Amino acid sequence: MWFIAPLPLPLLVASLLIVFGAGVVRGFAGFGFSALSVAGLALLVPPSQVVPAIFMLEVLASISLLRSAARHIDWHWLSWLIAGNVICLPLGIVLLAWLPETPMRLLIGVMLLLAAGLLRSGFSLALAPSAGVRLGVGMVSGFVNGVAAIGGIAVAVMLSTSQIAPAVMRATLIALFLFTDLYALAWSALISHATHAPTILVGNETFRWALWLAPAMLAGIWVGQRSFTDVSPAQFRRHVLNLLMLIAAISVLRALVEMLS
Repeated sequence: MWFIAPLPLPLLVASLLIVFGAGVVRGFAGFGFSALSVAGLALLVPPSQVVPAIFMLEVLASISLLRSAARHIDWHWLSWLIAGNVICLPLGIVLLAWLPETPMRLLIGVMLLLAAGLLRSGFSLALAPSAGVRLGVGMVSGFVNGVAAIGGIAVAVMLSTSQIAPAVMRATLIALFLFTDLYALAWSALISHATHAPTILVGNETFRWALWLAPAMLAGIWVGQRSFTDVSPAQFRRHVLNLLMLIAAISVLRALVEMLS
C-alpha cells in the first residue's frame, strides 16, 4: 500500500518539485522546509493530510544535517525554545485535527504571509535575549508548528533580530527541529487514536506520503548544501522569502474564494 502513489501523476510531480525546492532551502539556510512544503502542498491537498508527513521528513532532514552543525548550537537558546514548544505545540496540533480544511488553508496562508513579510522587510525588535523572551519565542513557535509546521519561520523571525551568527542560528534551528518534530509526531499519533477528532493525523497515509516525498527532499538538501559558493546568503534569502510570500498569497486568495463561494 505504501508503494502506491498518493496522488495522480501530474499532482505527484508537482508535489515532488515543491518538496525538492523546499529541500534546497533547508540545506542552504537550515530552515524553511516545512513552511515552503506546507504552503505549496496545501494548494493541492488538505493541510492535515500532509503536515504530519512533513514532520517525519523534517526529522530525516535534521538527522542528515545535524552532524556537521552540532558544534555551532547555542544551548541557551535551544533549551528555552524546546521548553516553549513542549507547552504550546500540542495546542496547535489539536487545532489542526479539528479545524475544517478551508479555514486551515486561510490560517496557514496568513501566518506565512505575515512571517515572510516581517523577515523580508528587515523587521527588528530590540529585545534582549532573556529567558522570558526565549521562552515566549518557543511558545509561539510551538503553536504555529503544531498548526501548520512553520515554527522554524517564527523562530527565524526572532533570531534574525539578535546578534546570533548565521552558522549558530542554522545549527540551533536544526537541533530544535529534530526535537519538535519528534514531539509533534508523538502528539499527532496520540490525538489521532485517543480522541474522536474528525481527521486522523498519523496513519498509513502519513507514512506513504513521507516515503514518496523523502527522495525529493534529500536531493534538494544535497543541492542546497552545495549552493553556498554560487549564491550569496543575502540574495538567496531574498529569493526564498519572495517565493514564500507568493505561495502564501495564492493560498490566502484560494481560501477566501472558497469561503465566499
